[in-house]
Amino acid sequence: MNSGQLRQIPISSVATIHYKDTYGGIKRKNLKRVITLSSEVLSGYTANEVVAKINQSLPAYNMTKGVEISLTGEREDQQETMVFLIKAMMIAIGLIFFILITQFGSLSKSFIILSEVIFSVIGVLLGIAIFGMSISVIMTGLGIVALGGIVVRNGILIVEFGDELKSRGMKTRDSIIQAGKTRITPVVLTATATMLGLVPLAVGMNINFVTLFTDLNPHIYFGGDNRAFWGPLSWTIIFGLSFATFLTLVFVPAMVMIDAQMVAGIRRRRSNRIARKLRKKQ
Repeated sequence: MNSGQLRQIPISSVATIHYKDTYGGIKRKNLKRVITLSSEVLSGYTANEVVAKINQSLPAYNMTKGVEISLTGEREDQQETMVFLIKAMMIAIGLIFFILITQFGSLSKSFIILSEVIFSVIGVLLGIAIFGMSISVIMTGLGIVALGGIVVRNGILIVEFGDELKSRGMKTRDSIIQAGKTRITPVVLTATATMLGLVPLAVGMNINFVTLFTDLNPHIYFGGDNRAFWGPLSWTIIFGLSFATFLTLVFVPAMVMIDAQMVAGIRRRRSNRIARKLRKKQ
């Protein structure tokens, strides 16, 4: 008996010890063991480029059965942001569509005006592809959502003025042509003013107003963190607005004319059908 005394026994006397590397802890996600590997992205590369190269290299490895690889980090954050922006875009378009219907009382004219959103997205993609710019999911997405509310204004000006001229007794074709001629100046001026106002933000123009007033030296320089953060948003609006404005002056009047001809044709066929039924009854 040890009479209550504590005695120490070396572990080597009852076990064989081997030193090797292992995990400091076991993490689980949905009851499955998870190992996280992280790394910084080298300068000159983006997270999307690195992810694409990893996906190309993965098929060359023979993975153990039951092992799954999922890429998270910035890629996962981008996917969540993209889902949120898509929902925001759909809500914004739905609200704009509701307002257009209440204003014009016509589904076709509302769709014609909303088609400018598609034109603006095409302009954004073309501008980014032509100038070789990178896409920022957050800021580019916000720019596209903002374009949804900016570009429809030009279509509203043309369609509304055309309806006003038509209500005064002018023919449909003449009212559309006159609306395009009359509204081309305010449409171009407002779009140009918006794009020029975004240029300093797009190029990262910085002015030191303190030294401007004290030493008459503004220390103007371009670039910096402002350009990296706000540049994608500004260029998105500039590309989309310039492309959509040009197409607005061409396609919107043409689509309004096609819509008027289709409505007139439907009414004509309906009246002829009613007239034939009346003749048969007689």
